[in-house]
Amino acid sequence: MPLVAGVDSSTQSTKVELRDVFTGQVVGTGRADHPAAAPPRSEQAPSAWWAALVDAMSQAVGATDGRAKPADIGAIAVAAQQHGLVVLDPGREVMRPAKLWNDTESAEDSDRLISRLGAHRWVDACGSVPGPSFTVSKLAWLGRNEPETFARISHVLLPHDWLTFRLTGQLVTDRGDASGTGYWSPAENRYRPDLLSLVDSQRDWAGTLPTVLGPWEQAGTLSRAAADQLGLPVDTPVAAGTGDNMAGALGSGLRLGEVGVSIGTSGTVFSPCDQPCADPTGTIAGFADATGRFLPLVCTLNGALVTESIARILAVDHSGLDRLALAAPSGSGGLVLVPYLAGERTPNRPDATGTLSGIRTDVTREQLARAAFEGVVCSLLDGLDSLAAAGVPTDGGRMVLLGGGARSAGYRHVLASLSGRPVTVPTDGELVSAGAALQAGVLVTQTDPEVMADAWGLRQGRVTDPDMDGDSSDVVRRRFAAAIGDR
Repeated sequence: MPLVAGVDSSTQSTKVELRDVFTGQVVGTGRADHPAAAPPRSEQAPSAWWAALVDAMSQAVGATDGRAKPADIGAIAVAAQQHGLVVLDPGREVMRPAKLWNDTESAEDSDRLISRLGAHRWVDACGSVPGPSFTVSKLAWLGRNEPETFARISHVLLPHDWLTFRLTGQLVTDRGDASGTGYWSPAENRYRPDLLSLVDSQRDWAGTLPTVLGPWEQAGTLSRAAADQLGLPVDTPVAAGTGDNMAGALGSGLRLGEVGVSIGTSGTVFSPCDQPCADPTGTIAGFADATGRFLPLVCTLNGALVTESIARILAVDHSGLDRLALAAPSGSGGLVLVPYLAGERTPNRPDATGTLSGIRTDVTREQLARAAFEGVVCSLLDGLDSLAAAGVPTDGGRMVLLGGGARSAGYRHVLASLSGRPVTVPTDGELVSAGAALQAGVLVTQTDPEVMADAWGLRQGRVTDPDMDGDSSDVVRRRFAAAIGDR
């Protein structure tokens, strides 16, 4: 059967799924872990990503039980964690471990870059205010702390770019991933070397940056060396690939005006639109997507780590926390948890801590569990309000819940109830690799992406309807806003 391979290279692992190109049926999957990494210095060797990809691909092919052969794989696409910094020397060898999106050592450099240009001018130039996660801030850190390495840089890549390079030998990227660097403009569809001159005004940056491919373009074909290691045919086409958030939007079949909410360790809320978004407050990252449109996105630091912490305190597992939360009425009896357990980036309160307000002598375990879910969801809905206030159409009806939080009945119920909208959890849980596979499928068949998403059933899923069984959404969210204001 004709197959395509979708790769999801995240912070934690590489996942590969093989899909029938016509039906979208998953016929084989594989997963291999990456070395653990955590702030403030969060780094990984790119060679570990490649080793994990080789392992995961072998697992995926083996999982077909002989129903498919490597020669059946007609194309590959890679989606990967955004923002990370990979630097190559003149021989195109990796010079040091990659700094990941959640590496915070460049906070000082980020502040310095913003102060030099001003938040409004940064937004006008590249659609976002570059926080420590952005590649441009990490480059500034490298120049300040490792000047000898910095001086020898020949090429600057993102994680997805480097994996595509390992597959094809081509130095390319796509609009979606490029829009998270802090030196590519979604509105102008071009690099902004003037922004990189703030990092080093003496360097000619143009030759160091990968070519930005258009949506659905081919990056190249598998090189002999890559094909031999992966056990695949040489010259297998490789699609452009993209960043993980953009691939998640593809893998859920998200359309204009619809909203994606992803709850993992952190949380994101985003909505595809036709126009670029510019937010000088820095709340919204004005990303591009993988289809030629745009993907304004709000990211919070505190997602499932909050509910995991409360589950530990209450000595229950995830399903036990769900049961406790669903046994309490909405509003948690007036208990409010401000979920800034790891500080927060939206709003920008890096030194903040979590707080409980409204606690009384009769507080219950159920109320605390419910308050944990409501705190995370209220924070994300504040982000959704920011998108709407910036003119992003978010009223297309469909709200999709992605990430590990989608497996939680507590998150599904609380998000539907507090948003007042039905929440769809896609049938296919691995949406980033599904989005990458869709890119590969479009490359092979030249099918319209939305037609292919429908044929693959990517828009199907389980729906949770709003069900307020206590305080109204307005009351819960006003109480949350007051608790934040008290800090």
